[in-house]
Amino acid sequence: MTRFVVISGCSGGGKSTVLAALARRGYAIVEEPGRRIIRAEEQRGGTALPWVDLAAFARRAVAMALDDRAAASQAPGAWVFFDRGLIDAAAALAQATGDDAPLADLSLCHRYHRQVFLTPPWPEIYVTEPERRHDLSAAVAEYDRLLRLYPTLGYEVVLVPKVSVAERAAFILSTLAAPDGPADPVAD
Repeated sequence: MTRFVVISGCSGGGKSTVLAALARRGYAIVEEPGRRIIRAEEQRGGTALPWVDLAAFARRAVAMALDDRAAASQAPGAWVFFDRGLIDAAAALAQATGDDAPLADLSLCHRYHRQVFLTPPWPEIYVTEPERRHDLSAAVAEYDRLLRLYPTLGYEVVLVPKVSVAERAAFILSTLAAPDGPADPVAD
């Protein structure tokens, strides 16, 4: 659906913060599957964690992202913003298993808006936290993979500038409303 917009990019690059700003403006947002899985796995003592069993973690992320898309189709309003989503989860699964066939299949069957917003590496704001244990170099490597991947799947990558949170949210909304993009999304 073209009203589904992905905000992806570098871990620690400010994705969740800009999504919170969009939510405050009244837009529907979907929290990153990975964060929810990590919280649930740690709470129950599970092992589907990216630092324990990346393949199991990624399979759960793909399933959750598919469920998120189904639930989001019921969300009122125009844009629905996803913190990462299905493509990121499928990319993690491909990295963990070496099999990229599911990535291509999922990308064809479950499209997002043609513009994907990526937050670039921003060392000055990067911090580790319980749900993000990897260091900045691993975050940059992940960002580089996504930066190369999205265009191969037919998406236009739009880099989110390193400005204030309010300016980042305004940038995303104005880019989506630009004359060369739809102001009122419609289903594919």
